[in-house]
Amino acid sequence: MELDIAVDFEDYFPSMMESLGAEGFIGELCNGFRLLMDCERGLITFESLKKNSIMLGLHDMRDDEIICMLSEGDLDGDGALNQVEFCILMLRLSPGLMDNNGSTEWVEEYDVI
Repeated sequence: MELDIAVDFEDYFPSMMESLGAEGFIGELCNGFRLLMDCERGLITFESLKKNSIMLGLHDMRDDEIICMLSEGDLDGDGALNQVEFCILMLRLSPGLMDNNGSTEWVEEYDVI
């Protein structure tokens, strides 16, 4: 039995960037990081992402999906995301920010990528 599942994704980052400006947008990404991080370690860990994803209503996330999410952004190989890794991952996952003409200028200005 083959499932035909379509996911409708709307990228709100470009409109957030336009309304908040680069500094405000990066500030909001940092707020998102703090929401998901382990407060004792200052990192997004497997445990903190699992716990906080449930609080955000993502009850169906499997452990392997959480591990995959962490490994996608883990640049230093420690198994967790620091704030810079999280922000870079969020930017890379936004097709609207990366595809718009000139949109990477602000990224370079803030030395994010």
